[in-house]
Amino acid sequence: MKLKSSTLLLSAALACIQIPAISWADNLFGTANNGSRQDVLRGSITPERAWWDLSHYDLAIKVDPKKRTIAGTNTMSYRVVAPQSDIQIELQAPMKLTKVTQNGEVLTVKKDGYSYFITPNAQQTLGSTQSLVMHFSGQPTVAKKAPWDGGITWSKDNNGNDFIASSNQGIGASIWWPNKDHGYDEPDNGVDIRVEVPEHLVDVSNGRLIETTHNKNAKTKTYHWRVINPINNYGVNLNIGDYVHFGEKYQGEKGQLDMDYWVLRDNLAKAKKQFKDAKRTVEALEYWFGPYPFYEDSYKLVEAPYLGMEHQSSVTYGNGYQNGYLGRDRSDAGPGMLFDFIIVHESGHEWFANNVTSKDIADMWIHESFTNYAESLFLEYHYGKETAFKYTRGQRLNIQNQQPIIGQYNIHSEGSSDMYDKGGNMLHTIRQLVNDDKKWREILRGIGKTFYHQTVTTTQIENFISEQAGIDLSKVFDQYLRDNRIPTLEYYLKDDKIRLRWNNVKPGFDMPVRAFINGEAIWLSPTTHWSEVTINHKNPSIKVDSNFYVSSLNIQG
Repeated sequence: MKLKSSTLLLSAALACIQIPAISWADNLFGTANNGSRQDVLRGSITPERAWWDLSHYDLAIKVDPKKRTIAGTNTMSYRVVAPQSDIQIELQAPMKLTKVTQNGEVLTVKKDGYSYFITPNAQQTLGSTQSLVMHFSGQPTVAKKAPWDGGITWSKDNNGNDFIASSNQGIGASIWWPNKDHGYDEPDNGVDIRVEVPEHLVDVSNGRLIETTHNKNAKTKTYHWRVINPINNYGVNLNIGDYVHFGEKYQGEKGQLDMDYWVLRDNLAKAKKQFKDAKRTVEALEYWFGPYPFYEDSYKLVEAPYLGMEHQSSVTYGNGYQNGYLGRDRSDAGPGMLFDFIIVHESGHEWFANNVTSKDIADMWIHESFTNYAESLFLEYHYGKETAFKYTRGQRLNIQNQQPIIGQYNIHSEGSSDMYDKGGNMLHTIRQLVNDDKKWREILRGIGKTFYHQTVTTTQIENFISEQAGIDLSKVFDQYLRDNRIPTLEYYLKDDKIRLRWNNVKPGFDMPVRAFINGEAIWLSPTTHWSEVTINHKNPSIKVDSNFYVSSLNIQG
């Protein structure tokens, strides 16, 4: 919808938000490494965030493709859980927050970078539910290389129709709408999304379509979508185009799942063939991870003008209706051409990223490592273990080992891109340590069940896996997540003994490893100090099991 604020009211609102920076952040900023003031405001659970808990968003907007503008309101409901302070939300330039009201009164708003601090106009009683309405408008940042840089993609299909989509992982949902833009808090009761578009176009957003309203005088339509489950902010999306729809029903672990597909009109025939991987993906990942987490909101696969992203219950797809990753095998080993990478990977995020979500973006490995490994689990379910293992090992070609996987906390800092392939290989290595496929599957399913619809920390996931495995994996996680080096097993032969140790590791690293001596499997227990293992072989050959992501070095030659 268009904003109806008068020029005087708009000018007054903008004037009131030009103020000096908030002083508390100066102290907080001093504790962060290489983080700007805005990084701290964005990346921390500030006092202005901590006292209220998100309940619901009601986002109502008008999208104008000709002007490339978005304008509307976000009615944000929240529960008071601590003594009152200001309310911190984010909206990134060039978008503008033009007015905020509560109980019909205009509130005072202060601006610091792209963080806004809103002063409630009445006592916020502990335990009460409150709401405020944020009015906003502008030309949002244009995504130049979606989905990596983030923003809105304004493009055309082959018939000249507008083809528009949002993608904002990392940069944040505040690139186009005002919200509590931090991963730790999700709206407990979901979100309503009302999108007004030109009459000839369709909007597909998250959840289920509630109604479509024809606005005859404006020659537009408004699509009302509803999500009833908690949802991360960056998962809320717009997909606008000349869409056609088809779908199917899947009888899954929690009953009947509606699977809906929205594609450009000219691509319907190709989609009906290629999107068969969607059902195969849900079937495989329900086996490994547990029930699809959002039966109530359905599953959708939506064509987008970029590669794809994991928008909750509205997974976007732009892989060109071909297997592999844009037609190539990321593992360079063959198995990667057996499936459509974007369908499997982005759908896998429904379990890790959307169901189980990291509180801090520094822990985004929880999203990407498990989802990278989901590709291998998909292959194992449909094609067998050796095919899957071959794929996982092949992905090591993509690992850079330049920075740790975990980023810096409280300053909106992602870790290394190794969170994908290295993280997946870390999980594969841990699977070897568990050495029990039934237990490994129970652990994976247990994560989704224990942390169902929750935001979590690395420590929670580490502790859960260690406890369920009955193995102290703290040193393993520490090495692979917080260090960029590959563990190196150094060894040499001395008479009938092997002397060995771990090198290139953090202090105390003591991971067992399976090796083959003249083809016979043996478990070794090296530490960072030299130790000996007696063997009963003449002229032994030693080979470390390739399913462990480590290197080995015979220092005799």
